[in-house]
Amino acid sequence: MGAVMVNGKNLPAVESVEEMAGRFTSELMAAMGGWKHRLMSSPAELEQLERDVHAAFSRGADLVVAGLVAVVMKQPAFAVSSEQTRKGYAHPLTRGRERTIGVKLLGGLLIWVASVYCAPRKGSRITAEEVSGLYIELAQFGCGKGITPGLESRVARQAALCPSLELARQELERDGVTLDVKTVRRIAYQCGNGLLSLRKHQLRLWRAGQLPAGDELRGQRVSVQIDGGRTRLRSELRPAEQKPERTDADGLVVENAPGRSKMRPAQTFDAEWREPKLVTIFVHDERGRMLKESRATFEGTFLGPDAIAELVAMHLHRLGAAEALSITFSSDGATWIWDRIPQIVAQAQLTNVPIYEVLDCCHAAHHIALALAALGLSDKERMPLYRHHRTLLRNGQWRRVVEELSELAEGLENEGMKPEIAYLQKHGEAGRLSYPHFRKLGIPLGSGAIESGIRRVINLRLKSNAMFWREPNAESMLQVRAQVLSNRWDERVQEMRKLRRSDGSTDWTWQPRAMNVKTEAENASAL
Repeated sequence: MGAVMVNGKNLPAVESVEEMAGRFTSELMAAMGGWKHRLMSSPAELEQLERDVHAAFSRGADLVVAGLVAVVMKQPAFAVSSEQTRKGYAHPLTRGRERTIGVKLLGGLLIWVASVYCAPRKGSRITAEEVSGLYIELAQFGCGKGITPGLESRVARQAALCPSLELARQELERDGVTLDVKTVRRIAYQCGNGLLSLRKHQLRLWRAGQLPAGDELRGQRVSVQIDGGRTRLRSELRPAEQKPERTDADGLVVENAPGRSKMRPAQTFDAEWREPKLVTIFVHDERGRMLKESRATFEGTFLGPDAIAELVAMHLHRLGAAEALSITFSSDGATWIWDRIPQIVAQAQLTNVPIYEVLDCCHAAHHIALALAALGLSDKERMPLYRHHRTLLRNGQWRRVVEELSELAEGLENEGMKPEIAYLQKHGEAGRLSYPHFRKLGIPLGSGAIESGIRRVINLRLKSNAMFWREPNAESMLQVRAQVLSNRWDERVQEMRKLRRSDGSTDWTWQPRAMNVKTEAENASAL
């Protein structure tokens, strides 16, 4: 039977909640006089006093939680559910042995818990890297590695919302939770990897036809917008190339030689720009505006266009889009997006739902501007033409726009107009420029939601000067931030913890299905 100790793992175990409440009351009464004296002598120190009082009550809350955990762990029914968890684990586990592990609570209090640890059974087809063991009793509470679920959630959210892990550590410390930056990093990525494992688990269920369809999008007008951002990823460290310093004819170092004033690193890494793919799914009203009382869904990945397309199909199924009133795909002109929509519709089984494809109106108008800029006209000559053709485009007269731009391009050796004219013609013939019809149906004409999402989800956290990410860490942070900013954190984290109790798989990668008949080389050469 498990036990809980406070202030040291060799001290007597906690027996009751009342014991912990009494300890807190004693500590509170002892500190009360000092707080009163401090405020009377210096009223201007109220802010720091507030922090101290809140820290004391956070410790009190942690003591009460420790008492509650201790009492629950002594119940026979708890032992039965723990054994059921061990037997029902997706991977064979040993019977285990009791270990005492330090666990930090939401307010920062460290307690010691005696819990049975069950390792993966030897001889099975798994390795320690693929599946983690399980602290059976702690798993019943949803604890992570050495932390309670409340602290895990708090640290991961702080790491996602702050511009750096160090700043997240500082903010946590101001709130009474003292952790080093390595611990903050470990907790944040632990939570992110857990959410990614949940995503992979649901994807597997969906592929097998076992993921139940929800009803969130039933009877709703749904908008799906997809785009890509930019983030710099780094490779593994390698020895830096040591360039000799410049010397003169006498062998002396040339004064003001580049890099002379700073140390030269012994190791370096290669960096490249990568495009994380992001999607947002939301409900809009009859005027094409996002419903304020609804919650958008964000999903992102570095695994490529096929991966994001398959995730879009899975989430549409999971949210019940097959019973929506309509589904609108809005985006810019990226070929990798439009070429995968038919497969998304087919795999999400949306054949009975009206599907609309809309090219973002601002992007379409921008290509008119690019075509006119190729003429070499002055601003005074070009702007009336631009406004005229933009109005025609918004009124659905894209054919007239193409014809008039083609007439302007006749006889010119400049080839800059042809790609822009072909761009408008291609999307017009695909039905994505029927803006008057879309307005009548109450469909969004722009992709502002995903443009905003790229900035808020990706750019403000994963894209910055001198910021380089390892790809697994970037994927993990992208997942955490997407759930925080979509206001779906609590439900997704609860699902993640439920999965932890039954499956300890740590590998969240998967091989996406081919969502497009064209190759990426063909896409790159397409308009």
